[in-house]
Amino acid sequence: MLTPRWASSESAAEEPADDSPLLDAYSGAVIGALERVAPAVTFIEVENRGQSKGRHASRGSGSGFLFTPDGYLLTNSHVVHGADRITVRLNDDTRFSADVVGNDPDSDLAVLRIGSPTALPYAEFGDSSRVRVGQVAIAIGNPLGYSKTVTAGVISALGRTLRATSGRLMHDVIQTDAALNPGNSGGPLVDSKGRVIGVNTAMIPQAQAICFATGINTAKWVIGQLFAHGRVRRAYIGVSGATVPIATRVMRHFELTHGSAVHVLEIVPRSPAARAGVAVGDRMIALDDQPISGIDGLQRLLDSTWIDRDCELKILRRSSIIKVTLRPIELPAQGA
Repeated sequence: MLTPRWASSESAAEEPADDSPLLDAYSGAVIGALERVAPAVTFIEVENRGQSKGRHASRGSGSGFLFTPDGYLLTNSHVVHGADRITVRLNDDTRFSADVVGNDPDSDLAVLRIGSPTALPYAEFGDSSRVRVGQVAIAIGNPLGYSKTVTAGVISALGRTLRATSGRLMHDVIQTDAALNPGNSGGPLVDSKGRVIGVNTAMIPQAQAICFATGINTAKWVIGQLFAHGRVRRAYIGVSGATVPIATRVMRHFELTHGSAVHVLEIVPRSPAARAGVAVGDRMIALDDQPISGIDGLQRLLDSTWIDRDCELKILRRSSIIKVTLRPIELPAQGA
């Protein structure tokens, strides 16, 4: 006996596809990642006692995570900057006083250390260069004081830029829709295997599901600098400027590959740029043949490899290109 066509359609409608295996796989991935990394996530409380008489102490909080068994942990610079006292609470609610090993406002990262007589749980670093848009991202932290909070989503975009509180542009920032709130700052962003791929750093209050994390590869470099020098070493030439376009006819005449440059607005006296003869009004277009397309690009270019090394700065001055020898120095510490 043949089954009527309408009967088979009704039967199919009554038996929806079973999505439980898919949901179980996703849940299992999140739970597994959480079990691996959650013991290393910390709640950070900071206190600033105030310098003037009669001022009440201010308090704040954030997140962090241990990355070595001997008590080194990573967090955001803005969480601990200016703190007189830092207390770290572990996942099992034990408390430790913490010392700042190094603080880099330009990348919004800081390394702390706590002392413990026994080995501590720690998170494993991943590789943020292998992260792909659409993959699962899990954020762990203490938003608004609610400790041990977990949110999950996906990687929304890669290679974003974000302005640090110091004014410097941070590069290779990860965008995610895993929800972040005040207090999540400094906590880990992990993949489905529980490996840290980013350090949660910011959200946009006016938007929904637009949150950012510093890529863990950037954090690895900053940690190395802080361990080696107690600070992040960057090169300094002593100019302030603005990104300006270069006229097409000028580009063609001088065979330039970039349509913008840094217009010099001010030169710090006795700085490397001043000693090299750079003048206000010059347009900087290349450093050792590496194009300078804007002020943020120049800041990114001037890493520690340029410190105390003679290099050639190419300048567009009025209707001519000139080359000067420049010797960058180390960027002075903030407040120095």
